[in-house]
Amino acid sequence: MRLLIDEYTGLESPLHRWDPRYKLVGLVTLVFAFSFVRDLRMLLAMAAVTITVYAVSRLPATFVAKRFRYPSFFLVAILLTLPFLSGESVIATWGPVAVHQEGLLAAILIATRFTCILIIGMVLLGTTPLLTNIKAMRSLGLPDIMADMALLSFRYLQEIGRDLRNMQTAMRLRGFRARRLSRRGLKVLAWLGGSLLVYSYERSESIYRAMILRGYGHAPPPKHEFQASSRDTLILVAVILVTVGFIIGDIALGHNTAALLQ
Repeated sequence: MRLLIDEYTGLESPLHRWDPRYKLVGLVTLVFAFSFVRDLRMLLAMAAVTITVYAVSRLPATFVAKRFRYPSFFLVAILLTLPFLSGESVIATWGPVAVHQEGLLAAILIATRFTCILIIGMVLLGTTPLLTNIKAMRSLGLPDIMADMALLSFRYLQEIGRDLRNMQTAMRLRGFRARRLSRRGLKVLAWLGGSLLVYSYERSESIYRAMILRGYGHAPPPKHEFQASSRDTLILVAVILVTVGFIIGDIALGHNTAALLQ
């Protein structure tokens, strides 16, 4: 399991240079504004803002393409079920299959909103190293224990993935092939999962004891190393204004998607 979210954090772009604290506040606020949108007439503006943010970040197109593989299954499931199962107004039929207007509009809204939120989240994680994001959250008031838990969780996902690859390699060298379902194969896979969990638990216990022996929990609070400029503040204000615009625009439209068809 390789979590290469820091792969392009060394690029030069306005978003890479933006103060991590302001970036965290601005982009998370924008994500909440996207989740608030209910009117289909706001989707075009949402897509335009998302494309603009991604273009400014200068992240390559492959960055999203490689990370959109598994979320795309959710989108496909939504697009293939809602139009046929939700709603009452039929707009098209193919034999026993009917496409409903309400389900189609809901699928478009959910898919667009989900895609835009996911891309903004990728930009947030892809333009700032994880450790810097955690330091920014701590400087914004996140308790130290939660910041440490986030960092250790990320680290342990990588360690567990490496241990899993090593165990799978050892199993293949000993002749194990999980090509078809069998009782013996299930027993071996169950043994693999149990061994991985026990080994991870024992390692976490030893690391925790080592941290306690080195004074963990008694160190002075870390100093904040971020310094925001007037440019960072202006960017944050601009993002907040866009966020407020989405909320006000959606309220002004009255969450009325049916008006599109009149």
